[in-house]
Amino acid sequence: MRDDPEPSGQYVQSLARGLSVIRAFGRDRPSMTLSDIAEVTGLTRATARRFLLTLIELGYVRTDGRLFLLTPRVLELGFSYLSGLALPEIVAPHLEQLSRRLNESASASVLDDGDIVYIARVPARRIMTVSITVGTRFPAHATSMGRVLLAGLDDGALDRYLNSIGRAALTENTVTDAATLRETLLQVRRQGWALVDQELEPGLRSIAAPLRGVDGRVLAAINVSTSTSTASLERILNDYRPAVIDAAAEISGALAHL
Repeated sequence: MRDDPEPSGQYVQSLARGLSVIRAFGRDRPSMTLSDIAEVTGLTRATARRFLLTLIELGYVRTDGRLFLLTPRVLELGFSYLSGLALPEIVAPHLEQLSRRLNESASASVLDDGDIVYIARVPARRIMTVSITVGTRFPAHATSMGRVLLAGLDDGALDRYLNSIGRAALTENTVTDAATLRETLLQVRRQGWALVDQELEPGLRSIAAPLRGVDGRVLAAINVSTSTSTASLERILNDYRPAVIDAAAEISGALAHL
């Protein structure tokens, strides 16, 4: 562990120790035993165990009974910064380029429980029924960015989503069945992109790709949305898909330097 500054009179030792447990995990240590964590943090086994049990209760750590691992929820600790400053600033120019390239609306979002939340958007100059601004929320299951973000969850988190989150049918095309949605999300995970055709609103199509951090985890997603009258599914796959995937790769490369 790196050396920390000398504590001041306002120093809260229990908070510092709890954070040291989270920081003990990393690319070289994605999972650890209790003894490993105690050794890395310099805490006693009993103290490390108390912090781990607290983090499990809060949803930031999970365990199989022997090994402890961070959950995707730990990303919330960084989203306040990313969503408030770095991520939208990095994403914005790429969305501008993507929108100009395809003459379509381009957006970025993050996952919040069962919804996506827009953090950046460049609208095309067309009138559409769906009104979207930064902060707009939509059910993840009915959107291309939501599919990408859900596919980026680990298996446990995905199971919890499929078993606990209600999914409304927003159009006659909306996939709501848990088994069917699972198959769809696993396919998205394998291929690295998601195409949704008229599941959020009739006449609305979109294609999305994930934005990944330096550790490969999905942090956010970008998409391009269009109408059925503007772009066929063939055109979306042949023209829009490579453009979105390229933009996502460029943004992910920039995120790696945060």
